[in-house]
Amino acid sequence: MDSGPRCSHAARSYHLDSLVLDRLRPSTSATMCHSDLPMNMEYPATVFRRAQCVVFRKTREAFGGLSNMAAGYPLSVNGIEIKTVEHLYQACRFPHLPDVQRTILRQNSPMTAKMVGKPYRVETRSDWDEVRVPLMAWCLRLKLAQNWLEFSTLLASTGDRPIVEESRRDPFWGAQPVSADELHGQNVLGRLLVELRNEMRAEERIAFVRVEQPPVNDLSLLGAPIGVITTAEAQVSNRPSAEKLPAIQQRLFSEEPSLPC
Repeated sequence: MDSGPRCSHAARSYHLDSLVLDRLRPSTSATMCHSDLPMNMEYPATVFRRAQCVVFRKTREAFGGLSNMAAGYPLSVNGIEIKTVEHLYQACRFPHLPDVQRTILRQNSPMTAKMVGKPYRVETRSDWDEVRVPLMAWCLRLKLAQNWLEFSTLLASTGDRPIVEESRRDPFWGAQPVSADELHGQNVLGRLLVELRNEMRAEERIAFVRVEQPPVNDLSLLGAPIGVITTAEAQVSNRPSAEKLPAIQQRLFSEEPSLPC
């Protein structure tokens, strides 16, 4: 993860509001044992209070557009049209297998894109555990850069609250419900979204016109290396406007359920 070109948005602190997040409390529940997960001190397992967070689970819900599975946020890399963040993220597992990438990108559904790659998981790039977080951060930044109006408006609508992906199975990218009021997990996806939201507020729109390569070696798609991605001038717009939000939220209700990466 330390090799390859760097950019200013690659360094992230992921410090969340201490009034909202508590330290992990001991638990004897089997669902709380994650010894098989790679531990990263940047993402400590945390208890999230549902009422004080923006929690998303299904893409048809109000904040479902935050999900990697959400339709309506297409991407373009090396001139290749990509339907969702999930399609791109899964393809990034296999830079050395362009035919597998092609099969993943061809799928209409993000869940199908995830599933068709499963038989090849043993051939996932060997440094996947080290590079998956910067790759995810890059995918999310690309989602914002190429869908500025809608995605920036959605991110802005979360206010200053922590963002949490609710997942019953994945305590790394999301957080698992442990009671009606609380969720527990590392919630790395939610933390990346908070970091992106903070950058969006601090930077001018022009800062998102260029999306630099993540600090990852051997980044390619269908046999071609991925370099700096520049958003077309036609896609550049102003900061999100509040009046656009209701229409965006209505559209989200018609989309497919979200599942963890």
